[in-house]
Amino acid sequence: MHWQFSNDAPIYTQLIAQIKIGIVAGAFPPGERLPSVRDLATEAGVNPNTMQRAMTELERDGLVYSQRTAGRFVTEDRAMIEAAKRSLAERHIKTFLEAMIRLGYQREEMLSLLRQELGGEEEKA
Repeated sequence: MHWQFSNDAPIYTQLIAQIKIGIVAGAFPPGERLPSVRDLATEAGVNPNTMQRAMTELERDGLVYSQRTAGRFVTEDRAMIEAAKRSLAERHIKTFLEAMIRLGYQREEMLSLLRQELGGEEEKA
């Protein structure tokens, strides 16, 4: 997994978001055992305590669960994963719409741009 961090949010919240994306995108499939906190922290270049905090939050959300001696696993609840995917998508859409409004775009102009862009994608495929 490729880890990227910015200065606009705490690292642990960025870790949560990136692991969620990995889960909903299939990089961490349902039921898969996750690497240890220490291994993930080393890979991400963060303190293990920071990674532990992120994993605890993901457990609280239900996307990850622990088995005492076997480690942490991605939930097998596909509905929960789909709900997390939808939530992430809605957040990206909201951010996009807010940026477009700040640029002065109206609803129809945004739709026109999206249709144009999506049409271009279909031609490339």
